[in-house]
Amino acid sequence: MKKCLMISALALAVCLLGGCDFFRRLAGRPTSVDIAAKRERIELEEAARQRQLDSIKLVQKQISDSLSTLDSLRNAKESIISTRQLSPRGQETLPYRYYVIIGAFSSPANAARQAAKAETAGYPATAIPFKNGFTAVGICPSNSLPEIYASLRDVRKEAFCPASAWILKNESL
Repeated sequence: MKKCLMISALALAVCLLGGCDFFRRLAGRPTSVDIAAKRERIELEEAARQRQLDSIKLVQKQISDSLSTLDSLRNAKESIISTRQLSPRGQETLPYRYYVIIGAFSSPANAARQAAKAETAGYPATAIPFKNGFTAVGICPSNSLPEIYASLRDVRKEAFCPASAWILKNESL
């Protein structure tokens, strides 16, 4: 009987005093509220860490894509020309990193004719002045190397595009 009374008193104390948290507090251990808060902090930290890992994976993929594109360009013996040869005005007016160049002309009228052919085919054209007086016609502007390489391959299938089309890299960006 004494044992049953003791167990009942202990059960009543646990119910009235708040359950296990009372004894945990007495023992200096974390309560269920503390444990829930810690679990939430851990989940938030893991989510932040996962976002960082996802961001790193995205950058690694972009680098890998760019490297494979560069290898493809090198194997296909494609040309990428930098903007060092552009006039200062030409460097300032180019808002994109890459352009497909479909011709460079000493006569601005010839450049305008080539630009008109490209625009008729649905490719907005940009006149790009060079230091030596030539004017290049650029289409398919992009900030992505894999994208510009794909554009070069697609544009070469067009009737207005010469086989000698190349990529201009705007180094002022």
